[in-house]
Amino acid sequence: MRNRLRELRAARRWSQTDLADRLDVSRQTIYAIETGRYDPSLPLAFKIAAVFGEPIEDLFLPDETTDAAS
Repeated sequence: MRNRLRELRAARRWSQTDLADRLDVSRQTIYAIETGRYDPSLPLAFKIAAVFGEPIEDLFLPDETTDAAS
């Protein structure tokens, strides 16, 4: 799954640590989500969406390789 986490975090000039503190997770978790090494749980994904004030479907996008249309 792709995500816009890094883009949205950078637009707010937040470090990974800043975002991690807001979400009550580790900086390593933010790094893993941003690099696509870890997909967040559904509760965490909703929490991320709330922090950014964005709909969850605007933050997390299906991989193009796993798109049902392919």
